[in-house]
Amino acid sequence: MHIQTRSPLVLRDMDIFKKSTKIEVGLSITTSNDEIRKVFEPNAPSIMKRLRSIETLHQNGIKTYVMIAPVLPEAENLTRILAGRVDYIIIDRMNYRHADMIYNKHGLREKNTSEYFRLIKSRIENDCAEFGIDFRSAY
Repeated sequence: MHIQTRSPLVLRDMDIFKKSTKIEVGLSITTSNDEIRKVFEPNAPSIMKRLRSIETLHQNGIKTYVMIAPVLPEAENLTRILAGRVDYIIIDRMNYRHADMIYNKHGLREKNTSEYFRLIKSRIENDCAEFGIDFRSAY
């Protein structure tokens, strides 16, 4: 069973997770930069809160993953941060055309191109190999 959330509140169910041997818990973390997170996900928990949650789950023997989706600027720095905290990482590119105006407004237009997403995918995949993290891509 997979449980994916953005919310660090997932820790409240730790006792339930520990009872299952077939459960995986994942959090969505889209960037390593909290200022960028605020632009694209203003109501989401901070990156630090999500990192603490995923680490706590992992330390308690629960299989964990992070979904870097959509890949936002500075997502390529997450692999090193997630090493030792997750069993695997899944990535997916930005697929929403309505996000174009946000990228343009904040001077990030070059971070919303197919070339950029190919580069970041390659970087994250290589870093995952270096840190022994299973890598999965949705693009």
